[in-house]
Amino acid sequence: MSKVLIIFIDGVGIGENDPEKNIFFKRKFKFLVEVFNDVPHLDNQFISNNDKYIFPTDACLGVDDLPQSGTGQTSIFCGINAPKTIGFHFGPYPHSSLIPFVKEMNIFKTLIDLNKKVVFANAYPKIFFDYIDSGKKRLSVTSLSCLLSGVPLKNENDLKEGIALSAEIDNSRWVTKLNYDLPIINPQLAAERLFKLAAKHDFTLFEYFYTDHIGHFRIKDVADEILTTFDEFLFYILTNIPDEITLLICSDHGNIEDMSAKMHTRNPSLTISAGKHSKKLSEEIKDITQIKDSLIGLIN
Repeated sequence: MSKVLIIFIDGVGIGENDPEKNIFFKRKFKFLVEVFNDVPHLDNQFISNNDKYIFPTDACLGVDDLPQSGTGQTSIFCGINAPKTIGFHFGPYPHSSLIPFVKEMNIFKTLIDLNKKVVFANAYPKIFFDYIDSGKKRLSVTSLSCLLSGVPLKNENDLKEGIALSAEIDNSRWVTKLNYDLPIINPQLAAERLFKLAAKHDFTLFEYFYTDHIGHFRIKDVADEILTTFDEFLFYILTNIPDEITLLICSDHGNIEDMSAKMHTRNPSLTISAGKHSKKLSEEIKDITQIKDSLIGLIN
């Protein structure tokens, strides 16, 4: 058995070897260049270094058009072919017909039913809880899974106590956009806090969505700063994994790897496994529907 940590990064695929399009070739990301000594691309999709593996994962799932977050994340966290189930890719939130699957098959519920300890590391601001209290239900697969499974959603107090992470890792958007009185922390401290959470739980999930936002050109003004923090965070994570933890970094569809367009791509999703059992995951996972069962097999 192993403790599992997922870092879910929205909208990251394996793209072309073209710095004009592919941000991973334009920027020298430490978590790739210094950890793997290479950058994955469509002609070089499998890279390994020691107990760390980069590999492609199919997000199209045999369905035409561009993959979307609602169906992609349902496929990851529920272990079903969501776009095939409803006949099309759909997002950013899960289609109404997928809600029963999210309720009964999400990875949190499955593990709770197996008497495992689970935690969702992201903290949410008051405005989010006000949104839920208003009766509105347009929620991401991750937050909806928690609400339907009784997994507590973390808040400002958890962030202050260091037992949660902000979506942008360092609290900066909470401070500058939401006017919270919080310290801006460095990526290393954020990573250490995530490891502490993972050490106390069988399954830990942290969701990062700014990669998708940057791919859609939504936050151009702070994209460089955000990506630097993201890179430093993943670099520290990958170079300091505790012995008892299996790490999986995964995504729901491509986007940011092709900055020539604002849309998603049909490129394979970037997937990274590291630490305990990382080779097994790199060999088992071929498409995003296989992620859930592969991880549960390690935990149970």
